[in-house]
Amino acid sequence: MGLTYGVENMSLKPYISRLLALVLVLVIGLMGCSSSSGLTGNYGQDTLTVIETLTTALDVVKDDPNKAAVESQAINDYISLYRRDKKSGGLRSFTTMQTALNSLAGYYTAYGSRPIPDKLKQRLKQEFKQVQFSLQKGI
Repeated sequence: MGLTYGVENMSLKPYISRLLALVLVLVIGLMGCSSSSGLTGNYGQDTLTVIETLTTALDVVKDDPNKAAVESQAINDYISLYRRDKKSGGLRSFTTMQTALNSLAGYYTAYGSRPIPDKLKQRLKQEFKQVQFSLQKGI
């Protein structure tokens, strides 16, 4: 009886370990392929997406605890994707966008998740408009 139980248990062990390995590979693969920010690699579209995300986040209720996290994720994903890209790095739209993102990131570094002052919000929105204009002109 004890021998049968041991044999059954040993025959399931390889299957369970294979199943676990397969699940881990799938989870790691899907996590590596997903982009939480929705960036596609198309500079113009990605820039507009980040502007839309940040503009929405700027207008969100000041007490929303996820606001800073959403903005930080969008900033980090965008800058890490396009900072070293020679095609976009020299464009006026990228330079203006990077200035706006640095201002926002600097504010969060200095003040944490405090509400963004209206003066900074207005400046960021103006810079976002300049970026959109530059994108339309292709510069």
